[in-house]
Amino acid sequence: MNTLSIEELVEHAKKGDNTAFNKLVKLWYTRIYNYSFKFLGEHDTAMEVTQKTFISLHQHLEKLKEARFFKAWVYQIATNYCKEEVRKQKRKWVLPFVSFKKQVDDEIFTDVKTSEKGPEHLIEEAEINKLIIKALKKLPEEQRTVVIMKEYECLKFKEIAEILQLSENTVKSRMYYGLKHLKEIFDKWNIKKENFYYEL
Repeated sequence: MNTLSIEELVEHAKKGDNTAFNKLVKLWYTRIYNYSFKFLGEHDTAMEVTQKTFISLHQHLEKLKEARFFKAWVYQIATNYCKEEVRKQKRKWVLPFVSFKKQVDDEIFTDVKTSEKGPEHLIEEAEINKLIIKALKKLPEEQRTVVIMKEYECLKFKEIAEILQLSENTVKSRMYYGLKHLKEIFDKWNIKKENFYYEL
């Protein structure tokens, strides 16, 4: 089973192979959690969205006509659940104070690298990640979605366009204005771009 591709795993899972489906979950769970966490900024809510995403996948996987569209499909489901949570909350977003100190977050939140770095540097990185997520939350939802997908999930513009069912030009426009907006936020906070992992 370990030698099967994602598409082969999907085909097996569609036929009721639970081992194949569990392998898909193992391969994608962390990635969908990371995406949800950056979108929502809360560990518990991101975990809930991630769980809902894979429950939905399990229930409706047979509806996926072509296995090659699995990647776009799983992001579509996660994005819809993230947006649903935003609508449900309808309250001022507050950054969780201790989320980066939880062991599970140390394992899942992959932006914080724990190897070969001293505790002071790790604390600094954790604080930077908090600021990035706080800034992302200030973006309009349509810009935030594209920026997270492109900058953190490393998806191509074509893939993002497929997931969001938009034209590539629209995706690129949202990316441009999203990064521009982020730069304005960081400038306002007097934070230099050298502190971050990507160009603004």
